[in-house]
Formats: sequence, structure tokens, C-alpha cells
Amino acid sequence: MDYDVIVIGGGLVGISIAWGLSRCGQRVAIVDEGDLANRAARANFGLVWSSSKGLGNAAYSRWSRTSTANWHRLAAELKAETGIDTGFVQSGGFSIRLTPTELERGVASMTKLASQPGMEAEGTPPLEYEILDQAETRRRVPLVGETVAGAIFSPLDGHVNPLRLFAAFHKALQQRGVHYLPHRKTTAIRHRAGAFELTGDGWTLTSGKIVLAAGIGNTALAPMVGLNVPLSPSRGQIIVTERLKPFLSHATGYLRQTDEGSVLIGESKEATIDHQRPRGPITAVLAERAVRTFPLLRDVKAVRTWAAFRVMTPDGCPIYEQSERFPGAFAFACHSGVTLAANHALILPRQISAGEFCADLSAFHSRRFRVPAAV
Repeated sequence: MDYDVIVIGGGLVGISIAWGLSRCGQRVAIVDEGDLANRAARANFGLVWSSSKGLGNAAYSRWSRTSTANWHRLAAELKAETGIDTGFVQSGGFSIRLTPTELERGVASMTKLASQPGMEAEGTPPLEYEILDQAETRRRVPLVGETVAGAIFSPLDGHVNPLRLFAAFHKALQQRGVHYLPHRKTTAIRHRAGAFELTGDGWTLTSGKIVLAAGIGNTALAPMVGLNVPLSPSRGQIIVTERLKPFLSHATGYLRQTDEGSVLIGESKEATIDHQRPRGPITAVLAERAVRTFPLLRDVKAVRTWAAFRVMTPDGCPIYEQSERFPGAFAFACHSGVTLAANHALILPRQISAGEFCADLSAFHSRRFRVPAAV
């Protein structure tokens, strides 16, 4: 066989898993379409965020909190290997609410999330958050707009520079001898004589295991190896501003200042993947909410706007599973590639190498979408 494991997909999910597999002693290659692929990373906001995740699935909340706790180790190891500082900061995050109704809904959602059975488990960081009224929000974030109703703060949350994170993984992969093979679209996967054979236009590769981490491309690849990765269409937009003097040291759910000074704005969700061109009306709404949140942004120049497709499962929680028909074929799909990067790099590769997932990941099998309607 050419490799022990081939990872299909060179986005953040794929490269974080490939890095972890190399640390487990596996011979790894990444097969990637290249920059023409519909990468979710194009709309990457850079949040390392766990406090509000997991409503309806306590396992997802625990998994996300574990990853945010593991992020310090990931950032330190990448810097030690490559010299690249990913810009990871875990100073806490504010979910800012512009109106009393938004604040009430946020409080109700967090209360419901925290009261779910199974939220706490040994070895998992506890869910921590505070409800802040208008006065307390203004005390902690002095430049916030006067009409902001309040906020929900969690010390668990943070953010990172996703471009430097991506660069650090790729540099580390190169140093570790992982083969990155771009401009290769996988068109067929076959299982023969205990090996997986991947083919595309003019190329063929074989491996003992494969990892499908191709984002929305998984919907076509998964059935080739008896897997199911249903995804829902979801499109998002981002605005990036010119660089400003530091004014915001914390992340918020839809606005953050990068370590380089620019401000990222983005919270839109559209149930479509028709094209990747920004829509003017949505850009206007994003800008208007940003100015209401921080009035100092009113006269700031927008440098770029862009849109991209998210990898979103029907319930918003990840899919992790191994094929029953073809053991050794794994599929991964998730929306939170940055938040979960630490788990993908430090935990999942050990289980892939062993050929078996731990019981805690059973909540993320796609069988959860096959519950009969009558039930």
C-alpha cells in the first residue's frame, strides 16, 4: 500500500487529523482538490467557542468544552514545531444582545442548555457563564453601544488567527513527511484485498485506512464506502475592516478584532449554497448590527466581504463514524472546525489508528438521523 492512511480533504478538519495521525506514527497523505474546492474555511471566523453549543445534545457540549480546554496544548505544540504563533487567546467570550428580547431568548437558551442531563462528566470542564445586564456589560466592554441590552459571558471561549493556524499545520505536516497532494479530486473509492483504492483523473493511490474530511464533498464520497453524511445547505458572509487600534480583547459571537487589528463581522445564515458572491442586503444588516454594537465602527472602512458554504449537519452536531461494511473507512463532518481542531488533532487520531471509536463518540453517528417518523 502507498500509505497507512489517506485523508481526503485539505481543509482544517483534514489537516488537523492528518497532523495527529502523523504523531501516531502513521504514513499519511492528504488528497485535496486545491483552492478551487468549495472550502468552508473561506468563511472561517476563527472562534474557539463552546459555551453555547450542545442544546439538544449534551455530548456535543462536553466534546466542545474538552476541545477548548485542549487548545492551549495544541497551540503550544504547533508553535514548538513550527515557530508559528497561532494567536490563540482564551480571554472569554461575550454573546452581546442588542435588545431585551434577544437577551431573554439567550438566557432561556443557556438555562435550557445547562439543565440538560449528561452535561457534566468527569474530566470535562464545567459549563461556566454569567448573565450581564446593560450596566455590567458596559462596565466590562466600555465601548459597547448605549442601546445594547446586555450580554452572556463565558470564560471558556476565545479566538485564534485561522490563517496562521492553517499555515502552522501545513508547515508541521511538511516537516513530518506527510504528503500533501493538491489538485486531485477523488472520483471513486474501492475496497480490494484489504486495501482502499482511490482514483481520480489520471491517478490511483492505495491505503489501509481512509478518512473522509472533504466537507460538502463527503455527501458524494461517503456512499462509496457504505457511509452516510447528510448535510444541510448553509451559506454565510463575513466583512473584514481596515486595521484599527486595539479596542476589543475578547471575542463575541459575531464580531471580533484580530491580533492584527482588523475587525471580522459575520453572523448570517442562509439555507442555500447557490453561489459564493456576497449579497448586498445581508452585508448591510451585518454592518448595521456591528455599528449598533460598537458605534466606533461607523466610519471604519470595509476592506473585503466574502461568502462561503458551511459544513452543517441537519442538527448542527458533528458526524464521526466508521463504515460497518468497510472497516477502516472513516467519515468526519462538522461546522466547528476551529473549535474542535484540538480534539481532531489530539484525540481522534489515536482512535483512527486503533481502528475503533470510544463510546463517547457514539452520539455523533449518523444513525441519529434515521429514527422512524412514527417514533
